[in-house]
Amino acid sequence: MSEEANVAAATITANGHPKSTEAERDSQAEATLKSAEVVAATDEPKQEPLIDLSNPSFYINRELSAIEFNRRVLNEAVNTTHPLLERLKYIAIFGSNMDEFFMVRVSGLKQQVKLGIEKRPADGLSPREQLVAIHRIITRLVENQTTYWRELSQELEENDIIILDYKTIGSSRKKKLRNFFEDEIFPVLTPLAFDPGHPFPHISNLSLNLAVMLRDQEKGEIHFARVKVPGALPRLVPLKRYAPDDLVLPSVHKFVWVEQLIADNLDRLFPGMEIVAAYPFRITRNTDMEVQEEEADDLLLTIESSLRQRHFGNVVRLEVNEEMPDSILEMLIRNLAIDSHDVYAVDGPLGLSCLWELHKLFRPELKDEPYHPKLPLPLHTAESIFHILQRQDVLLHRPYDSFQPVIDFIDEAAADAAVLAIKITLYRVGPNPPIVQALIKARENGKQVAALVELKARFDEESNIEWARALENAGVHVVYGLIGLKTHAKTCLVVRRERDGIRRYLHLATGNYNASTSRLYTDLDLLTSNEQLCADASELFNQLTGYSKQKAYRKFLVAPVSLRSEMMRHIENEMALGDEGHIVIVCNALVDAQMIRALYRASQAGVKIEGVVRGICCLRPGIPDVSDNIRIVSIVGRYLEHPRIYYFGNDGNPTVLIGSADLMPRNIDRRVEVVFPIEDDALKAEIIDHIVAIKLQDTLQAHELQSDGSYVWLRDQVDDEAKALDSQTWFMQERPLMHHVRSIDM
Repeated sequence: MSEEANVAAATITANGHPKSTEAERDSQAEATLKSAEVVAATDEPKQEPLIDLSNPSFYINRELSAIEFNRRVLNEAVNTTHPLLERLKYIAIFGSNMDEFFMVRVSGLKQQVKLGIEKRPADGLSPREQLVAIHRIITRLVENQTTYWRELSQELEENDIIILDYKTIGSSRKKKLRNFFEDEIFPVLTPLAFDPGHPFPHISNLSLNLAVMLRDQEKGEIHFARVKVPGALPRLVPLKRYAPDDLVLPSVHKFVWVEQLIADNLDRLFPGMEIVAAYPFRITRNTDMEVQEEEADDLLLTIESSLRQRHFGNVVRLEVNEEMPDSILEMLIRNLAIDSHDVYAVDGPLGLSCLWELHKLFRPELKDEPYHPKLPLPLHTAESIFHILQRQDVLLHRPYDSFQPVIDFIDEAAADAAVLAIKITLYRVGPNPPIVQALIKARENGKQVAALVELKARFDEESNIEWARALENAGVHVVYGLIGLKTHAKTCLVVRRERDGIRRYLHLATGNYNASTSRLYTDLDLLTSNEQLCADASELFNQLTGYSKQKAYRKFLVAPVSLRSEMMRHIENEMALGDEGHIVIVCNALVDAQMIRALYRASQAGVKIEGVVRGICCLRPGIPDVSDNIRIVSIVGRYLEHPRIYYFGNDGNPTVLIGSADLMPRNIDRRVEVVFPIEDDALKAEIIDHIVAIKLQDTLQAHELQSDGSYVWLRDQVDDEAKALDSQTWFMQERPLMHHVRSIDM
């Protein structure tokens, strides 16, 4: 094993705190950091004053923490350790993340302001105060995004990927592009006038548009029209087009922005009118649906109706080019019923999530080297997966391990004559899901198949409706979960008749049954025939498909039934151990105020607490006498960190829990989630020593959370090459050596 690996494989209890440094304080800290207030709980002079752990100054605002995560994502665009097109990818991800943030989070805050709701979260900021802070911070981040794009576009040009400004193109090229416009673009454009005879047109969510100013050459009157840039068109139009089967690929790629091409040919849309100017703009609407499940006779039809309403949500953001004159901007503001705080002026192209188009170019030298997922040693055999699971549990660490064994597990169950039933929860399955096809095949083979399809999985509703109907048409028993609760658990149970009777087999995971994202997200899967886990799964499915009101499980921690109380019990057990206690939390988000207060109390008791929280974290580490013993890092890298792992030292007999739930109120109280123990000693040791410990030792892609809410990139603090570790690279390089696994092609 390499020296880097030896450093990283230190036990989970090793001290890994970096040197403290002065970090640049940004506007999030300005918006949320308040002076701590210590409250004396007694008049007895000898007793130390108690600290009020509900003090708002001890909490980071959820929305501002989400923005900070997206700042870390955006900053990867200037991390030169990534290949050029991978750096470009982070600008695109930032753009799409911000779209979703406005569609859901900002729209929710605006709705609260509209309804006069003044309920404040643990950090104490009112909805209106949050909106002001959000606008200030995102305005700066959008400036950074534009700056980074300019820098990267120069590097792209140096690598023969050139984005031309339409104004600089010669007449011969413009003539060729005019022909392309006539053939491919003009037929799909629909100009919409705005005047007393034409109402202001509906502007669809996230659409790119041109605000066109026209002059009637006969009357001299000025008119306004809107031209939508159809989403089906490529945002970047190549100057030279190649057929997919061409053997010779271009060595130089040149593009123009489609909106500039349209703007230069508007005379074809408005003959007889003088084109005064055209300015791009883009809007974002409220898409956060509220479904009254109790009043729905058919949830599927209700969701479909709500999806149609999503297109007409209130506008929550208007993006414009800085060159847009005030007169047009004011007209848009007035007709879209927004105010100036909803406007974001950009000195560059709008909607940069389109940069995924460039990432698709065949330029392998400008991308990450392809990684081929592995198979754990127990699966290096043609033996039935059920025979393997009779002997041992199997752990997968995706994407370093392949998702294929999960597909094979369900495929084999579908074809095995001894299998009687398959039960599964489906949250996000992605395009052309092999899991769904396996379930349909199982039903065709006479198996009893039950699938809980979560129709309320945000932005996957249409896809899930499609697959729910396909499953129903195949005869699968499809249910949509419990009223008022999303089902987010990742569970598949197979029931098989064997010589000695009925036996159950189980797949549990931290991530979705989605073959596409399994290559991009880091997750854990457990395949097992453990009797108690399988019995819990049977009772969970009875609760999901019937009227069971299960209140206790053998091994499962199920939300909203027992997850909160059991997690609190584990924290309190460590608290009782004082400075011998140890807690490690690996999750996507740490938001729940009750959990945070419990962790503060544990820190005050001397418990060592470490967290790898990828996204939102409302806990403030490092507050004197409150969170001195808490360290939180966030890892942002090639793969999206997605597992949920909860480690409790338990006085030398560690408890390791993994599952689908983050520590957020929605996961704990308003979703069906499953967290479960890893009890096999070898697998437990693997998670502790070769997954969690490695993440905690990351110094190259980890960012450490400061008490003021800002993050320090640990890469800048590394002064010893032996301590330089990128955990994701370590997993790719060392996992085959550790487990003697082999690569497979997917």
